[in-house]
Amino acid sequence: MMAKKTVAVARDAEVERSDSHGVNKIKIGDIIIMIIIALLCMTCVIPFLHLAAKSVSSNSAVLAKSVYLWPKGFNWDAYNTVFKDGQLVHSMWYSVLVTIIFTILGMVVTICAAYPLSKKRLKGRNFFSLALMFTMYFSAGLIPEYLLMKDLHLLDNMWVLILPLIFSPYNMLIMKSYLQSSIPDSLEESAFLDGATNFQILTRIVLPLSKPIIATLSLFYAVGRWNAYADAKYYITKKALQPIQLLLSNMVLNSGSDAVSFSEAAEVVSTPEVLQAASVMFATIPIICIYPFLQKYFVKGAMIGAVKG
Repeated sequence: MMAKKTVAVARDAEVERSDSHGVNKIKIGDIIIMIIIALLCMTCVIPFLHLAAKSVSSNSAVLAKSVYLWPKGFNWDAYNTVFKDGQLVHSMWYSVLVTIIFTILGMVVTICAAYPLSKKRLKGRNFFSLALMFTMYFSAGLIPEYLLMKDLHLLDNMWVLILPLIFSPYNMLIMKSYLQSSIPDSLEESAFLDGATNFQILTRIVLPLSKPIIATLSLFYAVGRWNAYADAKYYITKKALQPIQLLLSNMVLNSGSDAVSFSEAAEVVSTPEVLQAASVMFATIPIICIYPFLQKYFVKGAMIGAVKG
């Protein structure tokens, strides 16, 4: 009997050693995957480092094409020009305001659409879901949209950057999938038995339990609005209403400082190429500072959208 127990213990120990050895062993496929991921990361990081190095380098070093990943002739002249110029700073704060309003209204519209569509008791929910998702694949086109904005008197107006895009069918689908998979029906049924209304259930039960998806979609809305500039190019002609991304696009496509009329107080002493790099960094740093703290919600949002349609 003791011999059998000894053999069994020895077998279990051997299995544990083989399992741990298999876990610790790095296969050739893992090394290849790590190399590919490292290369993909470098394609994102190296251009950013190159721009950062150019933005704080001397004009002569940048003109000589000798700046790569480390600055040469370190100076802050380009940033002094950017911060002293009224148009770029105003555009930055204006873009922040538009992004905040856009994100809040977008989340309100998304929640109001996703919550009722996630409930089986809503009659005709399949029809409404199909009608909303139809807009994700088909649109009227640029010219009809421009004529619509003109008829609504939204041209050269801040709201033309907010109202047309606050509803996203894709974000609504993710929100709807999360509510269906994570909020049990029994929880709402018990609230109904206690006399709670639909609005009370939404605000006191559903939303507090949906903080991860709310953070995910808020980040989707904020990043999407912050990086967009095509609609401003079509609908906005006043410089005071142009977001920072449109100014950057003009600077990159045109001759740098000629694309933005720097004020006399800005003291332009840098070359257009250095000013371009400093302006891009000026507009990119805010979103880079926010993204790392909310990066995990991107992964959650992608997984939630893949679980259930």
